[in-house]
Amino acid sequence: MNSTNLDAVELTARLIRCQSVTPAEGGAIELLNSLFGDAGFRCMRCDRNGVANLFARYDGPADRPVFGFNGHTDVVPPGDAAGWTHPPFSGRIVDGFIWGRGAADMKSGVAAFTAAAIEFVRHRPEAGSVVVTVTGDEEATATDGTVAILDWMRAHGERMDVCLVGEPTCPSTPGEMIKIGRRGSMNITFDAEGKQGHSAYPERARNAAAAIARLADEISREPLDNGSESFSPSTLAVTGIDTGNPAANVIPGQCRAKVNIRFNDLHTSAELTERLRRKAESVAAEFDLHISLETQVSGESFLTPPGGFSDLVVKAVESVTGRVPELSTSGGTSDARFIREHCPVVEYGLVGATMHQTDERVALKDIRELKETYLRILDAFFA
Repeated sequence: MNSTNLDAVELTARLIRCQSVTPAEGGAIELLNSLFGDAGFRCMRCDRNGVANLFARYDGPADRPVFGFNGHTDVVPPGDAAGWTHPPFSGRIVDGFIWGRGAADMKSGVAAFTAAAIEFVRHRPEAGSVVVTVTGDEEATATDGTVAILDWMRAHGERMDVCLVGEPTCPSTPGEMIKIGRRGSMNITFDAEGKQGHSAYPERARNAAAAIARLADEISREPLDNGSESFSPSTLAVTGIDTGNPAANVIPGQCRAKVNIRFNDLHTSAELTERLRRKAESVAAEFDLHISLETQVSGESFLTPPGGFSDLVVKAVESVTGRVPELSTSGGTSDARFIREHCPVVEYGLVGATMHQTDERVALKDIRELKETYLRILDAFFA
């Protein structure tokens, strides 16, 4: 494949054939490194703790702005390959679709912005600088991927003025939705320590399961909020309760509950942790036992206020798809949560209806339209 005349569909197929099940590199990062290097980009592998990461920059005039793209090439496991209509790493093109793990999330997005960035700098080399960051650690812990690239950028004086993340953002139709923010995400584990006893003599025990059941009920029934101007209401879901107790006639002395919270800009993870700590202490006192909690934060909520950058993206999307996209903060987390500390960030990509599913696939015309959209965004930004 000639790097100066990249076909986004063909590149998507090549990337799908790289078996980059997280955190394996599978040849995908190296393929992109080669393509960007051949196109005159300055490339650096920012690998950390076995995770492959790529920073690629086309150096335009120093006094011109810097546009950034971000994405990932790692994918979730395909599951049982026998359940796929076409092999999950074949990148097969059938009936106007390209099939395979990562087709939607998000090798098509990476292929589209790679092809767009290389084509743009070839035709407008003096417009400005273009930075592309690609990680192999978005679907896993996300601790050594985009975070590692941003750490390297800070250490070496690299910057982006804005960044577009190519995650799939549209629920069912191209052009439907742009993400201008994301809810925060955190997991909390509660551990109750009571006293084991015989179920015939409950007065001699301190029932950890009953305490956790009470706590789970109380925190589930109380809404965290009613939503904010830019976000829907925060949610709290009890995702597991476990005593490790196989006996029917034993009151458990230990019990664990797991909770996932998706929170909007009315909260911080620290405030929510303290709120739930107070609730746990209240229940623990009622049941005369101890409840501890451990918090794991995936990211805080953030918002890129509607305005110049998002307006520019909206106009480019409308010009290609004919649709005016909704500005949304819905969905899960993405690596935009890390980039937002570096520069304004928005997300726009393809339809994500089949991502992480058996028979993941994307329409060929959608990939070509996405590349064209990214080209128009670059043209408008550097205008």
